Amino acid sequence: MLKFLMYLIFMIPLCLLMNSWWLIHSLLFLLCFMFVFSMSYLFCWGNLSYIFGCDMISFGLIMLSLWICVLMIMASESIFRYGYYNNFFLFIVMLLLIMLYCTFSSLSMFSFYLFFEGSLIPTLFLILGWGYQPERLQAGIYLLFYTLLASLPLLVGMFYMYSFFGLLYIPLLINSFCINNLFYLCMIMAFLVKMPMFLVHLWLPKAHVEAPVSGSMILAGVLLKLGGYGLLRIFMILMSFFSLFNYIWVSISLIGGIIVSLICMRQTDLKALIAYSSVAHMGIVIGSLMTLNYWGFCGSYILMIAHGLCSSGLFCLANISYERLGSRSLLINKGLMSFMPSMTMWWFLLSSCNMAAPPSLNLLGEISLLNGLVGWSYFTIYVLIFLSFFSVAYTLYLYSYSQHGMYYSGIYSCSLGYSREYLLLFLHWFPLNLLILSSDIVMFWL
Repeated sequence: MLKFLMYLIFMIPLCLLMNSWWLIHSLLFLLCFMFVFSMSYLFCWGNLSYIFGCDMISFGLIMLSLWICVLMIMASESIFRYGYYNNFFLFIVMLLLIMLYCTFSSLSMFSFYLFFEGSLIPTLFLILGWGYQPERLQAGIYLLFYTLLASLPLLVGMFYMYSFFGLLYIPLLINSFCINNLFYLCMIMAFLVKMPMFLVHLWLPKAHVEAPVSGSMILAGVLLKLGGYGLLRIFMILMSFFSLFNYIWVSISLIGGIIVSLICMRQTDLKALIAYSSVAHMGIVIGSLMTLNYWGFCGSYILMIAHGLCSSGLFCLANISYERLGSRSLLINKGLMSFMPSMTMWWFLLSSCNMAAPPSLNLLGEISLLNGLVGWSYFTIYVLIFLSFFSVAYTLYLYSYSQHGMYYSGIYSCSLGYSREYLLLFLHWFPLNLLILSSDIVMFWL
């Protein structure tokens, strides 16, 4: 793992060179290619080096981080074109990638916490530096304080654990010491806020709406997955307590998912709609994680990876429309089928993935989640019916409102995409539908 980390660290000086934009981009693609072949198909920790290692869960999420960061640089080409602090932007992206890489490959709980919190700082810089409206300051503070406030008890919980065990080495942590309700809450609250769970989700739509396209991509693609990853890691310590209290989190997540889906139905901002749909999807993931069964675990992991690619692609599409029309409002983004006919296919493909149509990875994930939740309690089926229905409803609303109808009279031309944009969307959509062919990798990791 250290060899890839050194590769990333030595790319930082390259960010400060003039016109190094596409060089960094190509080198990151090379790193993705090299990392794919380092996968150990063992069901335990491999690639061990110093405090870093990699197992099946880490591998998928590190791969996702590398992939989304490459596509972030590709999507933010306008920063390079207008020379808007493009070297500093590359530096921030590389810093964020290093933080995420270290988070997912940490073997120690403390180093995981350190990098988990460290990833907030580059994200904050992205929102504050390259965001759109003046409200980005408020959005950045929301992001920081929501996540920091919930994360401090996690640190205290880790110190308590260290005083009891004498180690924080993740593979050796076992459910063998006396825990109470407070410790349980301390350990999981940070991850539930990061997911985000309904009731503590308010920072997410704000951050998404104010962030640049790269900020939205990394937030939806990878940062929401940190919470799920953390929960998967601490299950082994809190197993006895989860079985007592999990029904609370399942209930909040599933009912919250329905409420958020209804909120989606009345959004007029493209980005806000996609951001709220992320909250609804992550609600199902939290619910299925809390069922503690095999289907739930595997399904949540698959949906995390699928949602990362799909949501990121939709944010790219929203940004492509924004660059042409100067607005993200659905009242102005109408009739895009007449204005940008070649993009309509991509809107259709990524929208169909968002509502879990075959052959996308979302379908496999949602089938597993439904199995896990219905196996846990038969009553969840009534909630899941509505969740699935509204998921299709708001996605169709997004697609049909933006593509059909009379387009805004202030637009007089037909606009085609750049080949860079088509490649960007293809690289989101292709892995999303290709991975279902080798679903045993993402399904049978337990």
